[in-house]
This record gives sequence, structure tokens and C-alpha cells, in this order.
Amino acid sequence: MEDLLGQDWEIIPAGGATGAAYFAQHEEQRLFLKRNSSPFLAVLSAEGIVPKLVWTKRLENGDVITAQQWMNGRALKSHDMGDNNVAKLLKKIHSSKPLLNMLTRLGKTPIQPETILNLLKKDLDGEIAGLPIVEAALNFLTNQVENIEYNETVVCHCDVNHNNWLLTENNQLYLIDWDGAIIGDPAIDLGLLLYSYIPKEGWEDWLELYGVTLTENLELRMKWYVIAQAITFIQWHKNQNRFVEMDNWIDFLDAVSI
Repeated sequence: MEDLLGQDWEIIPAGGATGAAYFAQHEEQRLFLKRNSSPFLAVLSAEGIVPKLVWTKRLENGDVITAQQWMNGRALKSHDMGDNNVAKLLKKIHSSKPLLNMLTRLGKTPIQPETILNLLKKDLDGEIAGLPIVEAALNFLTNQVENIEYNETVVCHCDVNHNNWLLTENNQLYLIDWDGAIIGDPAIDLGLLLYSYIPKEGWEDWLELYGVTLTENLELRMKWYVIAQAITFIQWHKNQNRFVEMDNWIDFLDAVSI
């Protein structure tokens, strides 16, 4: 990476779920670098959903390095998630045709509820599948899967945790970490956000900011997807030996009325 930028740059590893990410600084210039980021990043930047893409360079070994503008700011707190700007940005994402077109060009197809349920059952180990709350949840998912179909699929982020929302010093809001993006029902994002951060009595008002009405059908779809996601997170944290987080998601699942 030093060969790419020069010896005057200070480069610090920053992790990253895929590839490798770095912070780079030289005097007043600061960049966020990532190795082998998806071509999707360029469209996210053009749409103003992530910080500006400054340049892209291909290395001799075929790796592609992207550099984004580094923005001073902070992650949102849990209590920020009811903000009008969160609802508006998520609506902008779900309404974006350029995002949808790019994911489609990259080979993504809309994920169906039946596919999610089949993958979930396949990936669960016996211990998790045998938990009474998980058994009840799986029964709910199976019984309701035929009622979850929705034709207006959009680009879903799939991890709208408050830590993935960046609020800059000049009050610009971004949604970062797009490695898990899919094409699917907008209820995938809406359900996890509302169940995680918004009291149920505030759902109608938040969804009004987003631009839709809370119907029985939307409520069922959100519930279905959030239950499926919670079970996925339970198994994932168990696989990582992160048992405190696993128990937190079990409690979360228990709090969702099944």
C-alpha cells in the first residue's frame, strides 16, 4: 500500500469484513482505502449514500484499491434512529434505480422468503434448532412463508445497526458497510430497524417519515424477516463463540411476539 501512495503517507489497517481496509493520512489529506471493494461502491458514492469515491486503481496483481474521502463524524446512537434523516436516507436507498440496476448487473437476483427459510434450516445446528424459542420461531416462519411474497423488490442493506450510520461534522448522513447488500423486500431493513430502535407506538409516525403506511401486510412481513434475521444472528454468534451476543439475540427473539 505504501508503494501505491508513497512513503510520506501514514497507513493504518482498519479491518473490514471483506478484503482489507486502511486509513491513510498525509498532512491534511486523509483517505479511507479498501482492497477489492465491490464495483457497487461507485454507484453508492454517486448517489451520495457513502462518502465520496476519490479514485480507483488496479494493481499489477489484479487487486483493485479504492480511496474514499475520509469524513470526520460519529456513528449514530440508538436514540438517533428515530430521526427524520434516517428514514429519508433509507427511503432514498430503497427507491434508487441506479443501485438496483448495478446489483442486478453484478449478478444479484431478488431473494425469496422460501430461499431464506431453506437456508436458515440448513445452517442451524441441532442445539440452536432445539431451543424452544427457536422451534416456535421456525414454526411461525414456515406457517407464514406463503403470505410474505412482495413484488416490489429493492436494494436492502441488511445490517441497519446504528453503528453503520455515519453522521459527519457538517450534518451529512451516510450508511456504510455494504458488503451484505441484497435485492429483496424493503421490509428486511424496515423490520430490523423498527424492532431494534423504535417503540411500537411510534412505528406509524416513523414509517410516515419514510413514506409508507403501516398495514397488516407490512407488519407481518417485517415480523417474518426480523425473526429470520434474529435466528441467523443467534447461530452466527454461536459459531464465533460470542455467547453474550448470542444470548442477547435469543432475548431479542423472545421479545418479538410469535
